[in-house]
Amino acid sequence: MNHRNDVIVIGAGFAGLTAARELSRQGRSVLVLEARDRIGGRTWTDTRFGLPLELGGTWVHWTQPHVWAEITRYGLEVTRSPLPERAYWHAAGRSHEGTPDELLALFDPGMTAMLADSREWFDRPYEPFLRADFDALDGESVLDRIATLNLADEERELLEGMWALNFNAPPDTAGLTQALRWCAAASGSWQLLFEACSTVKFKHGTRSLAEAMAADSAAEIRFGEVVAAVTQHPAGVTVTTEPGETFEAADVVVTLPLNVLGNIRFEPDAFAGITSQASQGLKTWIRVRGDVEPFLAFGGKDLPLTYAHKEYAVDGDSVLVAFGPEAARLRPDDVDGVAKALGIWRPDLDVVDVVGHDWVADRFSGETWPMLRPGQLRQLRALRRPHGRVHLAGSDHATGWAGFIDGAIETGLTTARRLLGP
Repeated sequence: MNHRNDVIVIGAGFAGLTAARELSRQGRSVLVLEARDRIGGRTWTDTRFGLPLELGGTWVHWTQPHVWAEITRYGLEVTRSPLPERAYWHAAGRSHEGTPDELLALFDPGMTAMLADSREWFDRPYEPFLRADFDALDGESVLDRIATLNLADEERELLEGMWALNFNAPPDTAGLTQALRWCAAASGSWQLLFEACSTVKFKHGTRSLAEAMAADSAAEIRFGEVVAAVTQHPAGVTVTTEPGETFEAADVVVTLPLNVLGNIRFEPDAFAGITSQASQGLKTWIRVRGDVEPFLAFGGKDLPLTYAHKEYAVDGDSVLVAFGPEAARLRPDDVDGVAKALGIWRPDLDVVDVVGHDWVADRFSGETWPMLRPGQLRQLRALRRPHGRVHLAGSDHATGWAGFIDGAIETGLTTARRLLGP
């Protein structure tokens, strides 16, 4: 059966929900086709350990204008992760313990030097292509820049681990331009950037924003609709699902993550040769016995987990969140593997259970939060243009806070504005 709409949106993550809301509230007929059985995309608030845990994206910040405007619009409550009282880090082959300030002081020389020119290159972060000479910089990785810094071995090892955390990937695959763009969006302050990445979160989960946006939209959302093909023709666009059902529209907004964009057959094919983005890591939630003090932990890029901190107390136990750069090395639900990795910092902790979702193996994501590789900033410029009647949106394609919920909302807004016209 054929169905006719003004716009079809593929994907009900934050980019898709934003575009659908904006278009439908302006009178456009909008159909959202979502492959999963829920909204939210790579954000997913689910009940585990008796708590509403975020299996995907979590943190927001008032420096992120698009998501903060949505928080204001819907009157949503935010809270913060616990302030750490102790710090643990692994460097030079051994583990260390101290105060959070002592650990952050080890980061300061490297982070300050590495990001010193972020505002020179990206003075207006939402206009990343202002400088015509960014191509040379675009070819560099984070490790290339770190190699030029005069750092002590311990400082270098921790700095590499910091960027393995930020990219959720080995830092040799991490584009330097992405790191500089993040810091520029945080007004050139690495400390503010660090705060924005892991401090403020929704009191009632990311689903509170997703549900508010969906309720504020006149778009129809259909779940379990896996799109197989998008075909442009003189009359518009035909979207075909895996079972063979077809839908017709004047335009299509595609919000699939970059790493699974190839799962759809586009005719004509405007995306041949597109490079996958960098993230390939994991996020895991760890329940440990006893009410431990709030802490954070860091390690180098070669460890299976590069970061952990305490997030909750529940029924006399503690729940930690941790990240590693390679899901292929450590599954987020591997109790023994995660316990061994945590033990590098805290051998005293008794791991009760671990939970997580493998976003890299997920056929509808193929990645965690999107982070560009060396050379991909120039690709971003091409992807942000309309491709006939096909338009890409999603945090993968954001100019400002790419990789965050803010970036997804940004692209949903800009795409909707393009389709609505002047």
